Amino acid sequence: MGGREPRKGEAAPEESLTFEQALARLEEIADLLERGDLPLAEAIALAEEGLKLSRHCEQQLDVAEQKVELLVERMGSVGLEPMETGAGEDEEEED
Repeated sequence: MGGREPRKGEAAPEESLTFEQALARLEEIADLLERGDLPLAEAIALAEEGLKLSRHCEQQLDVAEQKVELLVERMGSVGLEPMETGAGEDEEEED
């Protein structure tokens, strides 16, 4: 935690993680922070790590989305419909 900053041109440690590994670490960090029993300095370091991991996951999702869009475009989008998000389902259940 709170290790040295990567040198110029050197990948940050979170960049070497797969999406699944980064997400698992994010869940671990969330659990640790939710307990509320960490010293302040450690909690801040974990929060910073979590933010970096969150950005890393977001970047990986963006890349994956671009790849999917390219594949759909190459396939001519024949018979493909946009996926529904969970948000629409939640709204219907609340009514």
